[in-house]
Order: sequence, then C-alpha cells, then structure tokens
Amino acid sequence: RDHFDKVADYWAGPTSRWHLYNQHPHHLMLAEPVRVDAALDDGQELAWGPAKIRVLFTPGHTDGSVSYLVEVDGQRTVFSGDSIYDEGRVWEIYSLQKGFRRGDRGVSDYHGFLGARPQLVESLGRIKAAQPNRLVPSHGNIMADPLQAIDALVRQLDVCYDKYVAISALRHYFPELFSEFAGREDHMPIRPGRPAPQCLRHFGTTWMLVSNDKAAFAMDCGSPRVVEEIKKLLDKGEVHSVEGLWVTHYHDDHVDAIPEFQKEFDCQCITDRHVAEVITDPTAWRLPCISPSVARVDRPSDDGDSWQWHEFKMTAYHLPGQTLYHAGLFVEGQGLRMLFVGDSFTMSGIDDYCAHNRNWLGRGVGFDRCIELIEKLGPTHIFNCHVNEAFDFTPEECRFMRANLAEREELFGRLVPWEHANYGMDEPWVRCFPYEQKAVPGGEVNLGVVVTNHSAESRLAACRPVLPRSWVGAVAENSSMGQANVADWPSTEVPAKSERQVPLVFRVPPNAKPGRYVIPVDLSYGERMLPQFQEAVVVV
Repeated sequence: RDHFDKVADYWAGPTSRWHLYNQHPHHLMLAEPVRVDAALDDGQELAWGPAKIRVLFTPGHTDGSVSYLVEVDGQRTVFSGDSIYDEGRVWEIYSLQKGFRRGDRGVSDYHGFLGARPQLVESLGRIKAAQPNRLVPSHGNIMADPLQAIDALVRQLDVCYDKYVAISALRHYFPELFSEFAGREDHMPIRPGRPAPQCLRHFGTTWMLVSNDKAAFAMDCGSPRVVEEIKKLLDKGEVHSVEGLWVTHYHDDHVDAIPEFQKEFDCQCITDRHVAEVITDPTAWRLPCISPSVARVDRPSDDGDSWQWHEFKMTAYHLPGQTLYHAGLFVEGQGLRMLFVGDSFTMSGIDDYCAHNRNWLGRGVGFDRCIELIEKLGPTHIFNCHVNEAFDFTPEECRFMRANLAEREELFGRLVPWEHANYGMDEPWVRCFPYEQKAVPGGEVNLGVVVTNHSAESRLAACRPVLPRSWVGAVAENSSMGQANVADWPSTEVPAKSERQVPLVFRVPPNAKPGRYVIPVDLSYGERMLPQFQEAVVVV
C-alpha cells in the first residue's frame, strides 16, 4: 500500500538513491501517489455484479504482486499480473533479482540473480491450484491452457538457472547456497588458488603493486582503512612513494574513499573511459552499488592503451564483466603476466549475479569479450579484488564458459518475448541521462533518453516526458512532446547493436516549489509502446 499512497517516502529516501544493493522495491515506482481506499487480504472475496472475485497473493515479479481469480458465466479467469507473459515466458528477467537464503547463509538482492524464482514458482502453483480456464497477464497474451503455460515457464526457469550456476563466481564465495548442484559433471569445477607474487600487497578491495625500488601503484580505494594501511607501509619503509591509482569499476566498495586517497597522495588516477564517466559524475547515474563519492580521473584510458611503470608494462582494457562500466589492467614484468579483473571472475567462474550491472549476452560483448581477452593475453595470474589468492583458467575452461554463454543467449532469449535476451536482462537498456540534475524555477531542463538497441536491425525510438501534475501549465519546449500522436514526439533511429540519445527539453514553472521531482518518460520503441518506462529526477 505504501508504494501507492506514500511514494514520496521512497523517492526521498537516500537508500533509494545511493549504495543500491536491493532491488525490492523496484524503482519502476509511481512518480506521484494514488489514493488507496481499501487494502485486500489473501483469499478475500469480493462481488461485482454477477462476478465473484478472489484475491491471490502471488509474489515473485514484485514482493507485493497479487492476482485476481474472477468467476463469471461458468468461467474461471485469473488476471495474473506479470507472473507470466505467455507459455514459458516472462515479460523480463531483471525483476526476479532477489536475495535468498539457504540454511544459515543468506544474500541480499544484489547477489540474487533469479533469486525470486522459487517464490514465483510457488505463486504459479497457487494460480494452478485455482484451476483457471484462462490467464490474462498485464503484459502478454491471453493463455487458454494455463497449466501448460505455467509448466513450460517453470521448466524454462529451471534450465536457465542451472546454466547460470554452472559457471557462477558466487560458488566460490557462498558454496553452501549451491550445495544441490555440487559435483555436477556439466558444471565447471572450481579452480584452486595460488599465492600472490611478492610484488603485491592486498588489503580490503585494494591490490597494490610494489616495484623493485619500492614505488607503489594502488588499485581501488573503497575504505579509509586502505589509506591508513598504505601510510603504515610508508612509515615502515616498505614503500617509498605512491605513484598511481587505477580504478577497476564504479562500485562503492571500490571508490568510496578515493577522495580521501587523492587528498593524501598526490598521484595520477587512471581508469577506462567507461568507468571514468561514472565515478567523475555519479549523480548522473543510477546503478547498483553506486557511491556519491566523486573521483578525479587524470587519464581516462582507451582499450589497449599501454605505458611503462618502472619494470612493469601496463596495458588498460575495457572489461565489461561484472559491470558494463568495468576496467581490466594487464601487468607484465618480473617474469609475470598478471591480469587485474576487478570483481569480474573468481576461481569458479564469472561474476554475473546481478542483472542490473548490465551483463550483456552475445558474441564479442559482456563476459564473452572478457574471456576472449583472457584467451588472447594468457595471464599467469588473475586477481579479484575480494580474493586473497591468484588463479587462472585453462583453455578448456575458457571454451566451456564461452559455450555456456552462447547457450545462455539462446535459452534466455526463449524466456522473454523480445528480439534478444538482453532486453530482458539489461534493465538500463533505456536510461535517462543525467539521471539527476538541479534546476531553478523558470529554468530549462535538458534530458537525454539513451536507448541501447540489442536487436539485429535498427529501431525507431521516440520519447516524451511526463511532467508533474503540480507543475500547472508547464509545457515541454518542443510542444509536440505533449501530443498523443507518437509521430510528433522527439525521436531518433537507433542502429543495430548501438546506442543513441533522444534529447528532451522542458521548463520548470516559475512557481515550482523546492523539492525532488520524478520525471517519468514514455517510450515508443519499434512496435512497442512503453509508458513511464524509465525516470529522471529534477531537484528544484
């Protein structure tokens, strides 16, 4: 109920904006409240004319999802929300990201890829038990054979989850969560670790490289403790200077203390351009685990940039593994070939347990690109920021992981009704940029709607902002944006496998009161109409 009549509390809460480890409740939330006259209980029955209506609690797609069994004219119809799209399919996958527990071990939503699957399967069982003649979903097709449709979906969810677990990095961190899969011959065995070379130090999520002449090159700084540890090494004479900072990715446990690091150590900060865009302007983004800390990046790197640092050759790469905004650093020297992968791999496989991190499926993108890079570079040691030991992968294991990803692209593609699996996996395939910005009464707001086309052909994208009701008389600068006719909306053609931006311009009314305003965006994409599909925030 609070997510209808008290939505302002959600949008005003800092936990809905920063350090995002939970996706429930989801930010596809009402921008403005709706009055609630009554709240219903599970199993409660209502009468409306000749129809009898029974409430079924069916959590899964969201924590509070309900379905309604309507009995009229001898027919039993379940209005099933987004529990199912049609036979064997759901509208999208990322809403099923949810924390779960096995015995004494539990994880948050962030680590719970398809974590709502058991809850959804249980809810689908409740729908089956109601013995409906048909299902009517919120998104999707009317199903005349509900049992067949539901059974097909449960089977497909099981197959997809099995493929995910087979190469999941999470098996290294939390093996007890996957005990039912232990010993599976069709799952990749977990690699043994090996000691880190003497030229490295590890504390928190920071790896630090130390040269023969005791210069230090740090990677990530997620905590003030890292700064203190480096200062101790300086005091003891184990290092003489700090000469560089490399940032692997934007997550808070890797960047929170970068401002303190940069205040303490006067050295160059280097990272891939994709990472730099986020950590230098975090307010413009809404992503999992995002930090409000702003970093200074002195040298944004391009894929393949190389430089010499003391006896080590360093090469920077875009490494779209754990997140799309992720960097890899390959270091050669002292007879070593070391690849620093941030959080993208562990001994048990790939770190794709959070769909909201933008883990694309497909040849040459996402983890397929990352594993191809490992095959090309042939590192002797791979390093994860959270793991004390080094590891590597054999050529056979690399081939196994890439084959799994290729199969997953097809399997997840069958699970969703889109042209490609990534539409169901990649929630920010439509995003507003900047996500949050400041404005003044009477001032102009420029907002870009960035659309990623995962399809094999180009798509026309058209957008319009949905301005707050309290902005009485407010209009978009382009008056056509308020029109019902989609042909009059600002639009752009998005080439296949590319992203483009649709620019929107509107003006804040002169009498607008101070506050945070949520601006949903309507999207027309190809043949699909997607109302209020994403949002931006304007702070007046």
